[in-house]
Amino acid sequence: MMQKAIDAHFHIWRQKDQPWLVGPMVPRIFGPYEPIRRDYPIGEFLEDQEGSGVEKAVYVQTNWAKQDFEKEVAFLQKTADETGWPHAIVGYADMTVDDVRPQIDRLVQYRLLRGVRMQLHWHETPAFRFAASADQVIDPKVRANVARLKDYGLSFDLQLFPAQMKDGLTLVGENPETNFILTHAGMLTGMDQETTETWKAGLRTLSAALNLYAKLSGLGTFVHRNDPAVITYIVDNAIDILGADHLMFGSNFPIEKLWTSHAELIKAHRDAVARHGAEAEADIFWNTAERVYRPV
Repeated sequence: MMQKAIDAHFHIWRQKDQPWLVGPMVPRIFGPYEPIRRDYPIGEFLEDQEGSGVEKAVYVQTNWAKQDFEKEVAFLQKTADETGWPHAIVGYADMTVDDVRPQIDRLVQYRLLRGVRMQLHWHETPAFRFAASADQVIDPKVRANVARLKDYGLSFDLQLFPAQMKDGLTLVGENPETNFILTHAGMLTGMDQETTETWKAGLRTLSAALNLYAKLSGLGTFVHRNDPAVITYIVDNAIDILGADHLMFGSNFPIEKLWTSHAELIKAHRDAVARHGAEAEADIFWNTAERVYRPV
């Protein structure tokens, strides 16, 4: 039987709500994105993943205008109330303000909120940058605000490149009561030896924190294709370094729809994980996400 799955990282949107989908295209880590400069509703996602074994899904924020952070979560909660999807929500909060609690107080009104993400990744390649600086992850205001999440029982989706993971460990390590989920398995940008060794060293650094989890999501981000060999390499090393019980699958749809179908994507992940046995399959496709995100 096919192992049932939770998709721990997907998006839906209305184009009008996304400043980055309305204005001119700019360089992005996933390359040209003209085909997704449109609405991507929950109905299309459900069609895309039909027959995949996905029974629950976790929505992750998509960079609405900062002032609309609550509108985004309200839209997703309404979608869930009407359709039954998604089953958990990761919203946005600006962790650089003096005190994030007024924002969080508004977000926790929505019953499916499980965590927040503010993208903190920075890279020497300009097109890969998002954060204001490489060390924003340890900015005093960010650290103070992340420390407040434990009072709400919320997780933090941590998006970093390998060069930032030493600072990442500082943030994760000083908040042992909060679950951190490393987005896109730590953002491996290439398959040359120097890049892969740096990536593995970054994962080993973060592996010191027991409250650190990682998503096997967005693995086509930098190669712009569904590449089973790349996926297998990332899966093998992530299991070796972090353990299957600290990993979860995510489709990153509709970003990955730029170059593949959901069926082809999840097959490549299933094939890669199957080599590690049934227990690893259960952890990666269900147990870890169920424990960390508590989808309804």
